[in-house]
Amino acid sequence: MSLAARQIAKGDLDVQLPNSRITEIADVRDGFKIMVGGLNESFRKQVALEEERRFVISAVAHDLRTPLFALRGYLDGLEQGIAHSPEKVAKYIEVCKEKSAQLDRLVEDLFTFTKMEYLKMGIEKNGIDLVDVIQKSIDSLYPIANEKHISLNIDFSPEDCIILGDVHLLERVMTNLLDNAVRHTPRHSKIFVKCYKENNKATFTIHDTGRGFDLQDLHRVFEPLYRSEKSRNRSTGGVGLGLTISQRIIKLHGGDLAVDNHSNGGGLVTGWLPLAKIN
Repeated sequence: MSLAARQIAKGDLDVQLPNSRITEIADVRDGFKIMVGGLNESFRKQVALEEERRFVISAVAHDLRTPLFALRGYLDGLEQGIAHSPEKVAKYIEVCKEKSAQLDRLVEDLFTFTKMEYLKMGIEKNGIDLVDVIQKSIDSLYPIANEKHISLNIDFSPEDCIILGDVHLLERVMTNLLDNAVRHTPRHSKIFVKCYKENNKATFTIHDTGRGFDLQDLHRVFEPLYRSEKSRNRSTGGVGLGLTISQRIIKLHGGDLAVDNHSNGGGLVTGWLPLAKIN
């Protein structure tokens, strides 16, 4: 037992624990066995997490280059007077604004993703109406939707959908999901947003009218950095973390998030959160 303890102290978890018929020694052996198993599992998770972080950082760094190079190119063009007409200047400025917004999304996704492990230790939860959270996110995206002539059809429960949660994190979720819907919905189309009570849950759905998810992608969309190269790719400005972040935040609140294709076409995101217990 003493030799095993010294091996564990040095980080060597491949220990041989002696058997004994003496109850007290057997109990200590079982304790050592449980401890070694727990340490092995902890190390495996740590290695997997570190690999995931390295992968995320390298992928985001790669994705940052494209809008940065484009932004620099258009700014150089403006500085050198390549844009000869007011219309061309306006076009250059529009592209610069688009690329800066793309950079903002990339950095925000990376920042939120890196915080997720720390959030597992606990988040601040207050009584909030999920309808209000969704409406606030919709209001922030109206200008983008109007620019594409996309109408947002809202169907909210007349009753309050009170949940316990962190309002800032949940707004992040709803803004992520609605932003995805707007970006993947064609011009002059519609997005349908619902929120209603269902037993002891507050359920919400977001149905866009784009091309939807490829069938082979449905089981992988929540993987970090996974994107279908056909429909939901780097040209839309995402880094493939939005759905991952959204699902993790929802699960931190005791709920869940799922994606599918709607029977009438387009992508469908469905989520739920437990309703607050009112005494």
